[in-house]
Amino acid sequence: MNCQQILEEIYLQSKSLPIIGNIAKTIPELANVNPDKFGICLTSIDGNVFSVGDSNEKFSIQSVSKALSVTLAFSHFGEKIWERVGVEPSGNPFNSLVQLEYEKGIPRNPFINAGALVIADMLVSCLEHPKEEFLHFIREISGCDTIKYNLKVAQSEKDTGFRNAALTNFLKSFGNINNDVDQVLDFYFHQCAVEMTCKELANAFFFLANEGISKNGKQILTSSQAKRINALMQTCGFYDESGEFTYKVGLPGKSGIGGGIAAVLPKQFSVATWNPRLNEKGNSELGMYALEQLTTKTGMSIF
Repeated sequence: MNCQQILEEIYLQSKSLPIIGNIAKTIPELANVNPDKFGICLTSIDGNVFSVGDSNEKFSIQSVSKALSVTLAFSHFGEKIWERVGVEPSGNPFNSLVQLEYEKGIPRNPFINAGALVIADMLVSCLEHPKEEFLHFIREISGCDTIKYNLKVAQSEKDTGFRNAALTNFLKSFGNINNDVDQVLDFYFHQCAVEMTCKELANAFFFLANEGISKNGKQILTSSQAKRINALMQTCGFYDESGEFTYKVGLPGKSGIGGGIAAVLPKQFSVATWNPRLNEKGNSELGMYALEQLTTKTGMSIF
């Protein structure tokens, strides 16, 4: 199978589509990105890398980071993390307060904002220098020591993060935030403001395609834990569009409002796409189309 040729075909097909979707406006700094940027990178399990377009340009990974933060928390706390956050699809917008009240402060899953904030609280509790150690973790699994936080994006998130502040305080009222609210929010805003390229992101997610072992051979999670993270990405990785992504693409994955998507086919490959134009659910239009075409053209999905 000629992966490079397939990616090039998908890239050309995607670029010829009518312009649809809008760039994220909830975080002002993200609105400064060129909406026509588009890249794809695939890393096969045997270490080969194939890429097209703007795959070496850095972008804010936003909620794609939630799959990495829950991985780090899982490696520290094991199954105990599920005492404070669930593993069920939400079926609601990612920043919903209503569901959190109904379910008494236990978020449905770690990929909606409330769940990611609980995971952030866990990391603030167990890491001596949370922001530095989380960045070190991402650099380690991606094999790139130049990955940084975009401080302008982090500040922009802080300046407009009223709903996330409300969620954190709400969680605190239920006893599901142990640390200072501002400290948890600061870590969360920086976590989402990590900048990576498609290539770096595909490499970072390699361990989820490789039974928990990173591209540099380090055991990040057990194979059982990696299976569970993949299951969560399959059912919850695209918020209330997770079913649609499963139906069209058939890969475990995680999206972010920066326009990035990372996905894996266990024992085969990890892949990342980026285009900032989002659909009404907050997922990249071109990214979803490209990944649908990838599994269609290759015949490779979990189904």
